[in-house]
Amino acid sequence: MSRLSINLNIRDITKHIFMLCLCVIILPCLCSVPAEAVRIKDIAAIEGVRQNQLVGYGLVVGLQGTGDGKKALFTIQSIVGMLEKMGVSVSIKDMSNMSKMNIAAVMVTASLPPFARQGNKIDVTVSSMGDCKSLQGGTLIFTPLKAANGQVYAVAQGPVSIGGFSAGGSGGGIQKNFLTVGRIPNGAIIEREIPSNFAAKQTLTLELNSPDFMTAARMSRVIGNAFPDCFPHTRDARTIDIKVPKRYIGNTVELVAQLENLEVEPDTVAKVVLNERTGTVVIGKDVKISTVAIAHGNLSIEIKESPKVSQPLPLSGGQTTVTPNTQTSVTEGNKRLILMKPGVKIDKLVRALNAIGVSPRDLVSIFQSLKAAGALQAQLEII
Repeated sequence: MSRLSINLNIRDITKHIFMLCLCVIILPCLCSVPAEAVRIKDIAAIEGVRQNQLVGYGLVVGLQGTGDGKKALFTIQSIVGMLEKMGVSVSIKDMSNMSKMNIAAVMVTASLPPFARQGNKIDVTVSSMGDCKSLQGGTLIFTPLKAANGQVYAVAQGPVSIGGFSAGGSGGGIQKNFLTVGRIPNGAIIEREIPSNFAAKQTLTLELNSPDFMTAARMSRVIGNAFPDCFPHTRDARTIDIKVPKRYIGNTVELVAQLENLEVEPDTVAKVVLNERTGTVVIGKDVKISTVAIAHGNLSIEIKESPKVSQPLPLSGGQTTVTPNTQTSVTEGNKRLILMKPGVKIDKLVRALNAIGVSPRDLVSIFQSLKAAGALQAQLEII
């Protein structure tokens, strides 16, 4: 073999190695997920997989004279009814003569998680209903928790933790946190299960937390590319129906686990949210401004009064006179006029508004004026 042919072969091999390395570097970049992509489990949920609210009425005992007073008649009636069930005969009149009450009537609330089983424990929140001063040191006694259908799904009992304290005397005191609301960690035991046959489902429905047509369409495409035999169908801007493939019937949990980890780039509506009470302004990334000139100046008026007192000489028989001396000053902010070109996005808008020195509370007025002028190409929501 000649030297020329050997050089050509080496050159071809080098060229192929270079192209292979280039493909290894470029292909992951081309196939990478957009930087703003999020998991499906963070923006959507499976229909039917949700919590259920539970509520019950109970009594907290063991309070050190900080319970409900005599005016809370429902507390007294509850005590009498509870004691009668335990074989103790007490009249409402006898209970009304008590000087101090160590018992408080409370509402007990909890959330029953999905797929909860008998014997599982959940947290409960205890809230006073009467004129109780503090639930500190109290214990919630046996309280059934019911759902909206009236059936009992859990039973709560245990010591109440309020995370605060109160101390003081007749001249004053100190208090930390709310003393009439507390929690009982793992304070309720589930006694009834909600029927569920999730593993045998043949269809699943994904529901977006925030309805959006573009996001729903993108999610449907991502699921279809990853699982073609799921046949995803977008019903509306919130709902996507999915057929469970035959290989996952009886093992739906594995399918859902893979679906939730798929990443989608959500789309959002251009929106500006204003909170006039706190001066908070939240601006979305797609907010744009049409051609408009903005000028914002603060007007400050300060009024000071320093009365002058004129007293007569001793034994002169005159009267003391008070002459008001009022000083008024007006200061108007000297702000420059800025011109916003059409299609300006949020980054340039923020820089321009910072240039004229506006505060978050000033932004509330500016955006309201922009919306009134028709220059704000976004939804304006005031909360």
